[in-house]
Amino acid sequence: MVDRRRFFRVVFSTPALLSQGEQQWPTRLLDLSLQGALVERPLDWPLEASGRYELRFCLADSDIELRMEVEPTHADPSRLGLYCHHIDIDSASHLKRLIELNVGSGELLQRELAHLLEEHLEHEASQRSHD
Repeated sequence: MVDRRRFFRVVFSTPALLSQGEQQWPTRLLDLSLQGALVERPLDWPLEASGRYELRFCLADSDIELRMEVEPTHADPSRLGLYCHHIDIDSASHLKRLIELNVGSGELLQRELAHLLEEHLEHEASQRSHD
């Protein structure tokens, strides 16, 4: 199987919460990138899950909570891949710093940010053409 990921992923295991409206699913974050996240698939996760969800989790040993608006992109019996559609500025700053600490290269981080911008612009253009 070919790994098509374009973004550096940080292994980051911590409790997380997925929610949509009044429904909530406790889960565990497995890894994280500027583009999205991989979480443990909640036990009661709907088979036909679609739409946008909120993913929330705290940074280790702190009360800093990151929030992302995500959409499921793939699922297997134990994991759920999530694409990040939106992240608030504070969460984005913390996520950027977390990735920066793990990447170890400012140049690589800048490439990651450029790829992220390019991908979001392509995604938005694709959405507009389908509307």
